[in-house]
Amino acid sequence: MTSIGTGYDLSNSVFSPDGRNFQVEYATKAVENGGTAVGLRCKDGVVLALEKIVTSKLLKKGANKRISTVDRNIGIVSSGLVPDGRHFVSRARDEAAEWRRMYKAPIKTAALAGRMGSFVQAYTLVSSARPFGVTSIIGGWDSEAEVPVDGQVGSGPTTGSGGKKEGVKHGGPYLYMVEPSGLYWGYYGAATGKGRQAAKAELEKLNLHEANLSLEQGVKEAARIIYFAHEDSKDKEFELEMTWISTTDGPTKGRHEEVPKALREEAERLAKKALEGDDDEEEEARPEGDRMEE
Repeated sequence: MTSIGTGYDLSNSVFSPDGRNFQVEYATKAVENGGTAVGLRCKDGVVLALEKIVTSKLLKKGANKRISTVDRNIGIVSSGLVPDGRHFVSRARDEAAEWRRMYKAPIKTAALAGRMGSFVQAYTLVSSARPFGVTSIIGGWDSEAEVPVDGQVGSGPTTGSGGKKEGVKHGGPYLYMVEPSGLYWGYYGAATGKGRQAAKAELEKLNLHEANLSLEQGVKEAARIIYFAHEDSKDKEFELEMTWISTTDGPTKGRHEEVPKALREEAERLAKKALEGDDDEEEEARPEGDRMEE
């Protein structure tokens, strides 16, 4: 009995002998055909960006938005099958609304990622449904709450584990990515779609874990990464879609909003300039004989 063959890829509910779920793997392949999407977690917010391929000259520029607002403090960008991405967002909005009704506050980014991961995973269990053909990046800003300096919660010790915490803040920027299998992780920088490998390599160079990148710098870096990842399919036109979420005292007041047009255009200009500079360096690095032959 072989692990690859007719029968093992016909249903979600059937594993191959070596433990693979082919329907989930096929869904992942669908994601790899989508436009590149990236998310950056900066020290004062989150940036989401998407390479939106223009499939027809009849499409209205700036319409058909692919980055969506779930709650005022959370946004989602997806790569893969567009209808699946819209259904994913619709469910996320229902989860956020239910959280507000229950707790009278915006949903936490981690809580939304957990709920959506469970929702997506449920579609990998039964043969009457197929897995989601999208990988979604969830970015949000959770309101910061500081533990009081005086006093403590409960009757536990005043020092050590479980004791009084001074100046400890919870909240801030968060970034998660939910895959077709339902797996989700927290990230400093996430990328998915066709150009994910090139985008991941560029994200790793930024050392985002050191939290020294400002939100405005993050916008410019996100634009540069999208343009860099688009080089493999530069014969296709695309639109750059970008949103951001800042601190409560930042430019968006803790809300998920589109990046202002002036800043986005400036980021695109710098991205194109950086791309042209890389091309010039590659040309200079080529042997002189090769250039003469051309």
